[in-house]
Amino acid sequence: MQSTHNQVVVHFNDGRLLKGYTHDFYPEKATFHVNQSMAAEAGAVQEIKVADCKAIFFVKTPQGNTTYAEKKKFEDVAAKAQSGIKIKVEFKDGEIIRGISLGYNKLKKGFFVLPVDPKSNNERVYIVAASAEKITIGPDAEK
Repeated sequence: MQSTHNQVVVHFNDGRLLKGYTHDFYPEKATFHVNQSMAAEAGAVQEIKVADCKAIFFVKTPQGNTTYAEKKKFEDVAAKAQSGIKIKVEFKDGEIIRGISLGYNKLKKGFFVLPVDPKSNNERVYIVAASAEKITIGPDAEK
């Protein structure tokens, strides 16, 4: 059985970042592992507590595209049929993320957000709900 490795950038509550690969992140689990190399034997594997995280960014490339200016607001991208809830997350550190959530539930410990910009380096972002200062859904998420 082949396992899937996702490229991630983990943003911790204390401001640290960790780039690497994970194959065992599940929203309902309290921990997951990040390896800084795709080959399990080549890199240092770290166990990460989800409670220590602000968000886990599942990315196309770990370095991103430094020449591309990502669009951060719904009004900045061409309107297209997107199913899901428009959502705006304001983190305790001041960062704001807007996107579409297919599974936001205020009673859950976290949720995934798809970025506003389809050309974003982020494929999806898992938001740890406790790291959010304010979550706005629906038309008010555009403000």
